Amino acid sequence: MDEQTPTVLMQTPSWLLTQSAAHAHRIITETFVAGGARGYHFRLLATLVEFGPASQAALGRHTGIDRSDVVAALNELAADGYVERSPDPADGRRNIITLTASGRRHHKRLAALVSRAQDEIFAPLSPADRARLTTLLGRLVAYHQTS
Repeated sequence: MDEQTPTVLMQTPSWLLTQSAAHAHRIITETFVAGGARGYHFRLLATLVEFGPASQAALGRHTGIDRSDVVAALNELAADGYVERSPDPADGRRNIITLTASGRRHHKRLAALVSRAQDEIFAPLSPADRARLTTLLGRLVAYHQTS
């Protein structure tokens, strides 16, 4: 945005949100590339850390990642030793994904990178403003997920 951006756009929350999202996406992507990872990796590892072992389908639902992308990202994580697949005892047609100790350490490294990226993205905001923005964005996401 520069001084030539129309006033109406600068006063339109959805336009400001999309502009901010584009900057945030660039910063997060660059952060993950520098850390030798992808956003999907962090999303999957964070889900496993919080919820424990899960099927590939459940991981897709928790993370909002398409099924084929879940498989590809899990293949990458498994190749690096961050997750393990094992047959589901209740249904041999599906796999259960489990986080390894190495995966837990990798998640911690990525979480630190994400934290630094958040500091860069939201540098002009106070901690209270960041918390309020997070609350407001959470409300928007929740509303649109149920409608």
